[in-house]
Amino acid sequence: MGRIFVVELEGRSYRCKFCKTHLALAEDLVSRAFHCRRGKAYLFNNAVNLIVGALEERLMLSGLHTVADIFCCCCGQIVGWKYEAAHERSQKYKEGKFVLERGRIVDEVDFATEFYIDTRPSMSDAEDA
Repeated sequence: MGRIFVVELEGRSYRCKFCKTHLALAEDLVSRAFHCRRGKAYLFNNAVNLIVGALEERLMLSGLHTVADIFCCCCGQIVGWKYEAAHERSQKYKEGKFVLERGRIVDEVDFATEFYIDTRPSMSDAEDA
């Protein structure tokens, strides 16, 4: 089958709920207003570490779309779908974008990028004491 190369994302990311593999960056989040059969879903401009399934025509609340289910490349769990084509002009913005189901991802903050707070007393703190 071949070797799987996993992309490690830097910064705040969304990961597979089942195996914690990085899937998308928070900065690529387009919308939190999507829904799927299992609940809420998020629309992203980009996603990584995915296997794209077969294309199919799917009738959704917003109309007919050509989509492909997407799976985590490490554990194989379905995590959402990719919009390949939208048949209505008002839905064209979705083409090429990824929907990750909220119940199948976790939001993780990369603490290495957080700011550092110095808790040692400074000169003015010592003078106030």
